Amino acid sequence: MDMITEATHVARHEAARAGGGAAPGAGRQTPQGGEFLTFRLGAEEYGIDILRVQEIRSYEAPTRIANAPAFIKGVVNLRGVIVPIIDLRLKLGCESAEYNGFTVVIVLNVKGRVVGAVVDSVSDVLELGRDHIKPAPEFSSSIEADFITGIGSVKSGDAERMLILMDIEALMSSAEMGLMNVA
Repeated sequence: MDMITEATHVARHEAARAGGGAAPGAGRQTPQGGEFLTFRLGAEEYGIDILRVQEIRSYEAPTRIANAPAFIKGVVNLRGVIVPIIDLRLKLGCESAEYNGFTVVIVLNVKGRVVGAVVDSVSDVLELGRDHIKPAPEFSSSIEADFITGIGSVKSGDAERMLILMDIEALMSSAEMGLMNVA
């Protein structure tokens, strides 16, 4: 995508996003729709707001940080910026998968901080309208699912698949992650 097309695309998305809806983090509400980067963690497919994605890189072993939780794999130097790398499979309690040629790091910009998220593979960029997104199911307080914003319904021919939509900013800035200063 060339820069003019990309800039137009981002401007259109921001205008649609500003057109209504609640402020981010104002309760668990159904997303308005928009564009989502989809990726796989095990057998499940997830989607995050494309505007949080800075780039997608192949996986390289990070430098381990002493006493860090298991889901924080370490840090990498990304063009002079030290970036913490989070394995979303471990963070979300998935079975540990092997690192292979499809394993990638999604570099995110979350609240002005650059963070990397390890995923099994990146699938696609999908545009979902509000009518294709259902509210996130309610769970008991013992299940941490505040970062799930909805379930997208994606048709592929005659088949329909579900896409778990997540607020990657809420997940990465949670107090448990320890990546952001929580006020």
